[in-house]
Amino acid sequence: MAKLTLYHAAPSRSSIVRWMLEEVGEPYDIHLLSLSKGDQQKPDYLAVNPMGKVPALRHGDVVITEAAAICAYLADAFPKAGLSVPVGDPRRGTYLKWLFFGPSCIEPAITDRAFQRKEEPRRGTLGYGDFNPVMEVVAKGVAAGPYLLGDQFTAADVVIGSTLR
Repeated sequence: MAKLTLYHAAPSRSSIVRWMLEEVGEPYDIHLLSLSKGDQQKPDYLAVNPMGKVPALRHGDVVITEAAAICAYLADAFPKAGLSVPVGDPRRGTYLKWLFFGPSCIEPAITDRAFQRKEEPRRGTLGYGDFNPVMEVVAKGVAAGPYLLGDQFTAADVVIGSTLR
């Protein structure tokens, strides 16, 4: 049995972590949940993630939730995969920015565009700001390529790539 277990449901954000696990290259198990059957709201899974959301990752006795946090954890826990930027490296700030830009800016901007409100929120009340500047930042970031940090493929590329997919 692998030390890593991904609590996974397809389609969901757990696909981000599944991609990351493949990049890490360590053996892992999948505990498949059916969202349509409500497995994520059953007591055994709520003991893993009280929010009742996927993904969750168990690594030994540690449980990590939230896709970007799991990707950051895996990149740091398995440095041989080269998917992180070490503390002290000047590129670390850019790496962290991109790692969290997906779930905190791109995803809500796209969601708000897809599910428009009856009234526009007041400028500045949305954490991501405005849709167009978010997309412009992403376009500039991916155009610098081949990866967000130049020649190094990182966990941030997994998170941003999955979000854009």
